Amino acid sequence: MLQEIETQLFTLTPAASQAVKDILAQRNLDGFALRVYVAGGGCCGVNFGMALDNNFRDVDTTFEANGVKVVVDEVSIDYLRDATVDFVNDPQHGAGFAVSSPNAKASSGGCSCGSHGHESSEASCACGGGGACGCNN
Repeated sequence: MLQEIETQLFTLTPAASQAVKDILAQRNLDGFALRVYVAGGGCCGVNFGMALDNNFRDVDTTFEANGVKVVVDEVSIDYLRDATVDFVNDPQHGAGFAVSSPNAKASSGGCSCGSHGHESSEASCACGGGGACGCNN
């Protein structure tokens, strides 16, 4: 059984929630949740990944944010606590998800995930399946 928590582990902004809902609807992915996870270290300290997932494990923690089911694995929880996941549309860098976490040792303030290449996997969001997270400058 998935471990449910009563309060949100991190903030999923309304813009990010709507972007996830739009992707789920466009791809007709009923029963999928947004998985946010630590995807390794890099120049920002910790990089985060995101994917649309319906393969939940007993050790996963779930919560709902703005109508979106969110899943986090046991390793990523401490890095994501009190973080903010946003969706930004910057004319210079394009549209994508940005994760800002006070628990990730990052000199630049967080990692962001552009929309370039996010079509590589049916169940992938901006950072899943091939989209790399990079430093915000």
